Amino acid sequence: MDNVERYRQFVKQILTEHAQIATTTTDTVKAELIFDTEHDHYQLAYVGWQGDKRIFGPVMHFDIQDGKIWIQYNGTEESLAERLVEMGVPTNDIVIGFHSSFKRQFTRYAVG
Repeated sequence: MDNVERYRQFVKQILTEHAQIATTTTDTVKAELIFDTEHDHYQLAYVGWQGDKRIFGPVMHFDIQDGKIWIQYNGTEESLAERLVEMGVPTNDIVIGFHSSFKRQFTRYAVG
């Protein structure tokens, strides 16, 4: 299995685990997994209602671009980059996409 396929599996695993945790919180707000394997966009979003309030928004968003995993959004307390490292992804294949390229140079991860 090539790196990109492994990375797809890792990202799907992380998102699926978080979706399973989220489904235990409420019956009116659903965790939706969005896997676009053609364009390599992966997301977990919450969709539903809490009383009269509409709930809709991303929880996590990953892209795979040029053989690297881009963490585009992380609305959790988990360090997704560290989790990917624990799964075997080298730090130079992880980009913290929600930081500017200037700020990324000061992390231990890829700039882009």
